[in-house]
Amino acid sequence: MSERHIYQPDYAAAPGVFIQEFLDELDISGRELARRCGRSAKLIAEIISGKAPIEPETAIQLERVTETSAAIWMGMESSYRLHLAREKEDAALEPHIEWAQTFPLKELAKRDLIDFPQEGSAIVREVLQFFGCGSVEACRERFVELQAVAYRHSPSFMSEEAAVLAWLRIGDLRAEDISTEEFDRSAFLAALKTIRSLTRETIEVFLPQMRELCAKAGVVFILEQALPKVALSGVSRWLTPRRALIQQTARHLSNDHFWFTFFHECAHLLLHSRKQIFLDGNGMSNVAAELEAEANDWASNFLIPSDALTRFITRFKGTSDEVVEFAEKQGIAPGIVVGQLQYRKVLPHARMSKLKQRYTWAE
Repeated sequence: MSERHIYQPDYAAAPGVFIQEFLDELDISGRELARRCGRSAKLIAEIISGKAPIEPETAIQLERVTETSAAIWMGMESSYRLHLAREKEDAALEPHIEWAQTFPLKELAKRDLIDFPQEGSAIVREVLQFFGCGSVEACRERFVELQAVAYRHSPSFMSEEAAVLAWLRIGDLRAEDISTEEFDRSAFLAALKTIRSLTRETIEVFLPQMRELCAKAGVVFILEQALPKVALSGVSRWLTPRRALIQQTARHLSNDHFWFTFFHECAHLLLHSRKQIFLDGNGMSNVAAELEAEANDWASNFLIPSDALTRFITRFKGTSDEVVEFAEKQGIAPGIVVGQLQYRKVLPHARMSKLKQRYTWAE
């Protein structure tokens, strides 16, 4: 059972309630119990009323007098004090409900990442649990650090910040379940050559192989549908100095867009700072234009060597057969060639799009 689904009762009785039941059953007073335990009458009275906690020494004395294990008395005391602390926290979390509601709670619950809270401070608790933070203040501090890295150039992404933060957090959580080797640049480049040859396969075939090859080179690859109001195609970042993450949304479920996004994110890992988070979507990026251009050029050239594509374009007569034949020689999917030709305006946007492979999400 995950920690999210551990039962947490909304009521806990003070141990003093059970002490009073013991007194009633034996028809003795609290003062008599105090005498038998060797404690002051005032202390026992305060324990019965819930004002004073049961300390370990008192629990041991109660064990001898009531024939109830000291561990049970301490367990009841611990449960009661924890319950009081939760009640106190609930009151402190109430002012932050509106903040918590900015996150896509229904979609996170749909993906079984949170228990959808009905009302009150439970909403805030679920958000804190999801982000792995102990308090709202700690969570906001974490967001400030993340935003400083992710939004260094303050682009307009047409995305809501809370939704982007949640989607990035999903990447963290998914990555926890994936084992990788330490990052090795040479191994990663070798893996990418093999992955390039998989572009002609269906997603059911290439995706597990792609994940395995990346993991062996120290890179976690995650395909996670975008959350509502997240207009990103992909993200690349370093989870640790020796472990990287590429997370894609596959917003445009065509193979040319999918593969270009993947190799574009790979370029960021290979060419650029490990202190940056690279967000890409709708032709926009959060990094300097020259870095984005470098990643674009690297991805394009890795998919189709620029000299080979240039020679093809000079002889191209505009037929589908030419594209298929060229793609076969290059060892890649025809749709990728079409995407590159459309990007360079050699083909109109919709021309030959039937050669692109469309991916579907498995339910």
